[in-house]
Amino acid sequence: MDSKKLLKVLTAGALSLATLTACSGGGTSEGDTVKIGLHYELTGTVADYGNAELKGSQLAIKLANEDGKHQFTYDYVKYDNKSDENEAISLAAKLVSDGVAGVVGPATSGASSASYPVLNDAQVVVVSPSATANNQTLDPDSNVYEYVYRICFEDSYQGAAMAQFAADTLKAKKAAIYGSISSDYAKGLNAAFTEQFTKLSGTVVANESYQDGDSEFSSVLTSLASKDFDVLYIPGYYSEAGLIIKQARSLGIDCPIIGADGFDAVTLADLAGAENLNNVYYTTAYTTVNASDKLQAFIDAYKKEYNEEPGMFAALAFDATNLLIDAIEKAGSTDKEAINKAVAEMSFSGVTGEFTFDATHTPIKSVLVVELKDGVQTDVVTVTPDKD
Repeated sequence: MDSKKLLKVLTAGALSLATLTACSGGGTSEGDTVKIGLHYELTGTVADYGNAELKGSQLAIKLANEDGKHQFTYDYVKYDNKSDENEAISLAAKLVSDGVAGVVGPATSGASSASYPVLNDAQVVVVSPSATANNQTLDPDSNVYEYVYRICFEDSYQGAAMAQFAADTLKAKKAAIYGSISSDYAKGLNAAFTEQFTKLSGTVVANESYQDGDSEFSSVLTSLASKDFDVLYIPGYYSEAGLIIKQARSLGIDCPIIGADGFDAVTLADLAGAENLNNVYYTTAYTTVNASDKLQAFIDAYKKEYNEEPGMFAALAFDATNLLIDAIEKAGSTDKEAINKAVAEMSFSGVTGEFTFDATHTPIKSVLVVELKDGVQTDVVTVTPDKD
């Protein structure tokens, strides 16, 4: 049985379980404990993202319980989808049977979209911190999932924003692309960057690809090193991007290297070497550069709790969890329709910005481009891609 057929079988089975176990809720009283589902990639290929988001969610719940201003006490049930889409489906059904008031996660688009049919059919609100794939909140018939939201911009937007930055700020005329072909995330970024860069009179001189899990890139990079280009765009995750950057620099590719929010992981510096993370830029929804008072309070609380600096994924999960808590508070119960209505109408101000949701349950928010110097964020630019 191929993977698509297996996914359909597992989804159908999970939907049946969810239908049997779902209940309407709504019997919550002030002071009761409300459970939130945390559904993350805690092991596997993208565990850096999932563990960072788990910490952000746990901190949000802890601070909500400590501030004494909420009607309810909040608890969580957490699951590890192991960076696997089939596991994500099974866990979505389990979260429904656990009776959670809402779900935050997963971190990646593939695991998120796999879990949506189960949770949406059970009328459990999902707030995705970082599921950026294009049309992520739409079902296979292109209808908006009623109970699914995300607080991150989509890949077509951040890909276009990076192309805009490359052309306007870096003055790039020629770009080489070396991206993953293993994920919709990377393919969406690649397509959007190429379209926008070309629209801005830029030329893509090479468009090479790798598979997620690859570790040796010198052959392709040696070929690229012989070409003339102003920027190297790497649409993909930190696990390969870090190694590509290290190998590119060792081969004398010293032009700006640019990427997307998949670069945002502490492991990037370990893989690339901090000394190679200069003249490197990536799109993100979050930076600690020029932090506001609200953001600084989050940074301080996170460092106190975990003895480390928070990254974008932790901040997005912190906001996603707080948004869900705010919606439950506004609903005044665990009634599913009331929570969903509260989320849909939300005007939210968090550490990753202020936003409302558009018609596809995607936030209207800015894209940030950060610069790395010796692996540390030093400068930030807000970018809005030209649509004409």
